[in-house]
Amino acid sequence: MLPQFRKQETDSLRSQPLTPNFSASMGPSPSSLGARPTPAFRPGGPSTASVIGPDLVIQGNLSSKGEVQIDGEVQGDIHGTHIIIGENARVTGGIVAEECVIRGHLLGTVRGRRVLLQSTSHVEGDIYHQTMAIEQGAFFEGKSRRTDDPLAGIALPEATRETAPPAAAAQAPEEPVQAPAATVSSLPTSPPPIAPVA
Repeated sequence: MLPQFRKQETDSLRSQPLTPNFSASMGPSPSSLGARPTPAFRPGGPSTASVIGPDLVIQGNLSSKGEVQIDGEVQGDIHGTHIIIGENARVTGGIVAEECVIRGHLLGTVRGRRVLLQSTSHVEGDIYHQTMAIEQGAFFEGKSRRTDDPLAGIALPEATRETAPPAAAAQAPEEPVQAPAATVSSLPTSPPPIAPVA
């Protein structure tokens, strides 16, 4: 009788598709515990992110037609459609993007249609946005300015221009807008002498 039971069990297993159920055996999912899921890697797919690794330091401007994830250090401006600043990342410079998610340190101006400051973020600079969300625990020091089109007048990568609304694309100039040069004034090296009190 036992051999028939095993045969029926294997026949019923063959008729079912092989779909593992990890949720029951693995416990609570990372998203239910507050952890941020990492994006799925899809080689050759349209939404494959360009990643700046944690051991990489870039000095200069970045421009991308797609998603950029920064886990290292960037000293310069970043232009792209979707930019993610990782928890251990440090960016010194401006960000221009359709969507920007900040989890790490940023010292500079952000211009984006959708901006999200997550709880681990530390931002010092102004943010020009269409929509913005700040999670509890995020550090933000600067101005927040809501505007209908925070990307108006800024040269964007070609893929961003195609996805932008027609009104915004018509307003974008052909030449990139340059920021004015910073001026530095010298400070005296020693304080002026203090007159004796009579």
